[in-house]
Amino acid sequence: MSDSNISSSSSDSASIANVDQNVGRSQRIIDGGQTFSPELRHWRDVFWLAIFVIHLILLGFVLAVLGLNRFKKPDRLNIDRYTNRVWENYNGLTEDYWPKYAVAAAVGTVLGWTWLLLLGSRANQMMKVSVHILTTYLAVISVLCFWCEQFFWGVAFATGAALQFLYVISVIDRLPFTMLVLQKAVKLVWSLPEVMRVAYAFMAVMLLWMGIWSFGAAGVVASSRGDLGRWWLLVVLSVSLFWTGAVLCNTVHVIVSGLVFLVLIHGDRNASSMPPNSLMKSLQYAVTKSFGSICYGSLFTAAIRTLRWEIRGFRSKIGNNECLLCCVDFLFQLVETLVRFFNKYAYVQIAVYGKGFNRSARDAWELFQSTGVEALVAYDCSGAVLLMGTVLGGLITGTCAGIWTWIAWRDKVIMVGSTAMLMGMVLVGLAMVVVESAVTSIYICYAEDPSLIQRWDSQFFNQMSETLHQRLQHRSARAREVTCEKHQVSTPFWRCSPNGLIKQHMEGMEWIENEREDMGDIPSLVSDRTLRRKIIASLENERRKVVLS
Repeated sequence: MSDSNISSSSSDSASIANVDQNVGRSQRIIDGGQTFSPELRHWRDVFWLAIFVIHLILLGFVLAVLGLNRFKKPDRLNIDRYTNRVWENYNGLTEDYWPKYAVAAAVGTVLGWTWLLLLGSRANQMMKVSVHILTTYLAVISVLCFWCEQFFWGVAFATGAALQFLYVISVIDRLPFTMLVLQKAVKLVWSLPEVMRVAYAFMAVMLLWMGIWSFGAAGVVASSRGDLGRWWLLVVLSVSLFWTGAVLCNTVHVIVSGLVFLVLIHGDRNASSMPPNSLMKSLQYAVTKSFGSICYGSLFTAAIRTLRWEIRGFRSKIGNNECLLCCVDFLFQLVETLVRFFNKYAYVQIAVYGKGFNRSARDAWELFQSTGVEALVAYDCSGAVLLMGTVLGGLITGTCAGIWTWIAWRDKVIMVGSTAMLMGMVLVGLAMVVVESAVTSIYICYAEDPSLIQRWDSQFFNQMSETLHQRLQHRSARAREVTCEKHQVSTPFWRCSPNGLIKQHMEGMEWIENEREDMGDIPSLVSDRTLRRKIIASLENERRKVVLS
């Protein structure tokens, strides 16, 4: 093909891409005005909504019974006769331990409110402290557990410190980009003061439920000592608290994501095209028609996401151990399959389009994969950094409650401290989730239409595009290495010319760099979502053909 034809095709493709991009942006803005239209909203995942509500009612009754049974009087309800064969009964009272949980709730609330108040001025420093201090804090808690002769918990916290240290080392090169994304998310959230009020309100709701939950938990702690049955009951109560806390956190996530997405679409909070009462409509749908989807996703998302982070960090440091790499790759593929149906980006789709959870998660992940943005999402560690801050807040809360318990009942320190730690993590997580919501909305908007991010912050858009280009080049290089090992020939690579044709080059051992239109440039050069999907799909098909051959 002649240079003139290439230039002509390039100009035509650029013109078509620009036209399609403008049409897509206009359509997106029109759709943005219809985001909260009642005709587009239906009740989703009602089964899980019913399960969650029934679980709260039954658990509330059980907690009230457990707390009242030892409130001011041992065995007030005369139920110890049914538990003699399950655990030993002592004369402890609910009010002996309930104040310790009150301290935990107070400390967690103060930490959460402090995080929100310092969000605009000290957020970056606070996140750096969370990353670097958490390992040390876990190690100190481990030493204290060994000193108190709690060997199991000492080993558990020491293992946690080691895993935290290894994870930070494995992702240390990603932290600069992660901090950049978090800074921009904080900037976006700080421009929406109503978001802070939503977080404060949900923290108040969580405190009310924790009052009931801690009343029952204190009754369980007072009921016996050294019995496995009591621990199992506390585990069940803790799982319930974790689910309830995750539901409230993800409800805030949906509310904030809906508002942030609209702000990015319309360019400004005060834009004339912005739908009226956006926050209240987002809140209304989050706690009614979309609440079932939130309850469903909250059961699995956090655990799968944490497992994926750990496997990714471990996988990057394995080296050439083929056996271990094979095992880790199997686990990685299994988790990646789960992530396709359970990921935090589903909450943005729920907020904006009112879909069910599984469909939202699948659509979000397919959007990332079809546009190449999945490489950027995988590189980003913002969720892990926010989780570190949440865990650190929980550890501080558990330490405060544990120290007070140690003064009076040294044998109950771990029991009270561990459950108090969970309370602190839930409360601090409600503050952290507002930033995470902004991060997920930024990535969804970038995948949907990069010009939205460019209009909001052009410098940040350029940094994201450059990082995405580097990550896709890195993946392309790894694919070439695998192909080279299989065929024992010079390194092949695939290029996309401006007219969209795929070319396969075999140029000896040198990689020809006379063009910039390689696989890594596609998302930054082509803004139209459909065109990007077709190009990357074609590239993937060509890559599979060569690898299989």
